[in-house]
Amino acid sequence: MHPSWVLFASQALIAPAVFGFNKPQVRVTTTFDDFDARIMDHWGEGGGKWVKVSKGHPFGGRTFGGAKRNEIRGTRAFGSGYPCGADNQSTVAGRPFPFGVWPLYWDQNFMDADEYGPRYDAIRPGGFIGYVPLKTTKQHFNVTDDEVYYAIGDRESLLPLMVSYVTWCHVTSAWPSKFDPSSPNAAIRMENVIQYFRGSSFALTSPTYNNSFARMSNSELKESTPLPELMEYSPFRKCVDNVTENALAIVNMVPDLTPIGKFVLALSIAGFIICLLMYIVFGAGVYGLMVLMLVARTTFQNWVYGTTPPQQLQWSREEEMRYENYP
Repeated sequence: MHPSWVLFASQALIAPAVFGFNKPQVRVTTTFDDFDARIMDHWGEGGGKWVKVSKGHPFGGRTFGGAKRNEIRGTRAFGSGYPCGADNQSTVAGRPFPFGVWPLYWDQNFMDADEYGPRYDAIRPGGFIGYVPLKTTKQHFNVTDDEVYYAIGDRESLLPLMVSYVTWCHVTSAWPSKFDPSSPNAAIRMENVIQYFRGSSFALTSPTYNNSFARMSNSELKESTPLPELMEYSPFRKCVDNVTENALAIVNMVPDLTPIGKFVLALSIAGFIICLLMYIVFGAGVYGLMVLMLVARTTFQNWVYGTTPPQQLQWSREEEMRYENYP
């Protein structure tokens, strides 16, 4: 068999589909037994079945994934934003990871958050904790000079979110800086948090806001210091808040075969049998193998992307994200 035929046939199966855009995703590895990983999608809907983190991982045995996009919003209380697994409201220790990321941590081991502290930043889904300033200009919003917010979360969530902030809220582009929430000299304190998201793994803050209830160890606490009126009704704050709620990366569901995918899988099996017979009877195994691999690739794409045509996926993503707008 000529080497070029082998190369062509193998590429037909394993070469990734090219859609012409960079889909913002975060790969989450929870085991070294294989290369399987869950994917966190920006603008994704989440949901699906939860899985257990593999043994040997620092958080082995805990459940992972399953939460939906409409469950992402918390309150101003640390430890909020959990759709499940928050039975003890006075601590965040031992909790599951319904969105795929574990919580932030604050100074003085608040609510036992040191369990997720800096020693695990190297394996934190999305990378180290960072922060990024969110400010705009009077050209787009009626804002004062001191109306600046800060987003705090993992690096790989912050970067694509900045694209969405720039696109939809006209935020002045900025790159994340590393942030240590447990430092006594941190520029942003937990009293500055105006909204937690995604199981308290992400937060919007304002240095001009001080929540006097922030250090009460109760993740279901409803009380908080009201936002200043200017902040409460600010269109800019509402825009940033809305984009965070809808675009922040969450772990997606494990895709199931669609009806068409199952049909194509059946064709793939039939194709394999036909190719085998062709090879035995006619000696045309090379061509049969090429056909089989092309059909198998179609099966794989239907499994991952469902029945939506790649072009439609591309147009939809470009309209949602306008990813290329970020410099």
